[in-house]
Amino acid sequence: MAARRKKGWLLVVVLVLVGTGVGTGYALWPERAHPASEFQTETVERGDVAMTVTATGTISAVTTVQVGSQVSGIIARLHADFNSRVRRGQLLAELDPTPFEAQVEQRRADLLQVEVQLRNAEVGLRRQERLRAEALAAEADYDAAKAAHDVAAAQVDQARAALRQSETNLRYAKIASPIDGIVVARQYDVGQTVAASFQAPTLFTIAQDLTKMQVQADVDQSDIGRIAVGQTARFTVDAYPEQVFEGKIAQVRLNATVNQNVITYPVIIEVPNPDEKLRPNMTADVMVEVERLRDVLRVPNAALRFRPPDRFLGDARGPARAGGGRPAGGERGPDRGFAAAAERFGDVTDRPAGMRRQVVFRLGSGRDLEPVPIRPGISDGRHTAVLEGSLAPGDRIVVGLATTRSQGNVRLPGGGMRGF
Repeated sequence: MAARRKKGWLLVVVLVLVGTGVGTGYALWPERAHPASEFQTETVERGDVAMTVTATGTISAVTTVQVGSQVSGIIARLHADFNSRVRRGQLLAELDPTPFEAQVEQRRADLLQVEVQLRNAEVGLRRQERLRAEALAAEADYDAAKAAHDVAAAQVDQARAALRQSETNLRYAKIASPIDGIVVARQYDVGQTVAASFQAPTLFTIAQDLTKMQVQADVDQSDIGRIAVGQTARFTVDAYPEQVFEGKIAQVRLNATVNQNVITYPVIIEVPNPDEKLRPNMTADVMVEVERLRDVLRVPNAALRFRPPDRFLGDARGPARAGGGRPAGGERGPDRGFAAAAERFGDVTDRPAGMRRQVVFRLGSGRDLEPVPIRPGISDGRHTAVLEGSLAPGDRIVVGLATTRSQGNVRLPGGGMRGF
C-alpha cells in the first residue's frame, strides 16, 4: 500500500515537472519559430491615390454692403430688422429730422438776406454808372459800387451752396438700401445716437444674394503652388457635418498673411447655395484635390516609416547587391543595419526629388525581412503610390512591430502596473 502511494506521488511530481518544462519551453521558444506574430503587416494592393490640400476658411456672401449714416443724429424710426429682405432704394431707417429742418430754414433766411443786399448793390451800381456817364461822379465811387455789387453776388452764391448742403443733410436723415438683398446685421436701435464725425458708422450689413456664397480659405505657402483657378474644392461645415459642399476656385490672391511666422495666401472659392444652408461667417474645412493617380500600386505610409531592428534584417546585411549598392559582409561596423541596407538598396537622397527611392520591408520566408527599393509618388495621407519597384499586389509588407498587452505594461515601484 505504501509502495503504491509512493508511486502516485512520483507520478504527480513528474507531471508537474513536465508541465513546467513545456511552459518554459513555450515562453523561451526561439523567435524564428513564429516570426509573423512579431510584425504588423498589410497587403500591397492597387487603387486610386489622390493628393489633396487642406485648409480652413470662412464663408461669406459674394457681395456684402455696409450701410452707414453720413450725418449725426438720433434714430427716430427703423424700417428693417435682421433677416429682412430689402429692395434697392427701400427706406431702412430715419434720423430725427428736426435739427436738419431747422438748419434748412436758417440757410434759406441767410439766402434771402444776401439776395436783398445784392439787389441794393445793383441799384447803387446802376446809379454810379449813370453819374459816371454824365461825368458827375468820381471814378473811385464807381469802383466802390462795383466791388460792393460783386461781394453781394458772391455772398448769394455762398448762401445757396450752404442751403443745398443743408437740404442734402436732411435727405441723408433717411437711410435707404443701396442694393437688393437681405439684412444680416443691425447695429443700432431706436433712440440711439449716431455719431458721424470722422467716419460713417455702420447701421446695417446687407448681403446681396445668399444663393451665391464664397469661401476665403487660407492656404499654407508650402501648398499654394499646387492650387490653380478652376480646380474643384470640397468642404464641410459644423452645421452639416455629414454633407459635403462643392465649389470652384475663382481666385488665388497675392496678399499673403503672416501670423507667428506662418505665411498663408487667401484662396477664393465660389459656392452655389440654392437652399441657403450656408450662412455668413461659418467656418469651412476645405479640401482641394490637386492630383489623382488611378489604379496604381500603393503601399501604406506606415511601411515607409518602418525601421526594423538589426536582428530582423537577415540577408539584408549579406552580400546581396541591388540598385548599385556595395556588398557588405558580416561585419558589424557603423554602417550595418537599416542604414547600410537602405544605402545598398538604393535610398539615394542626393537625387532629384522625383527620383528619390525609399525602402520598404517585405515579409519573406522564415523570419527574415526583404528590403525592397521603391520610388514613391504622391500620397493621400494614408497610402503612397509606387512608381517603380519590385512589389506586386498581394505582397505582405511590414508596417510595424506587433506588441501584446503584457509587453505594454511596465512595473512601477511598489508593485503597481502601468499600461501603454
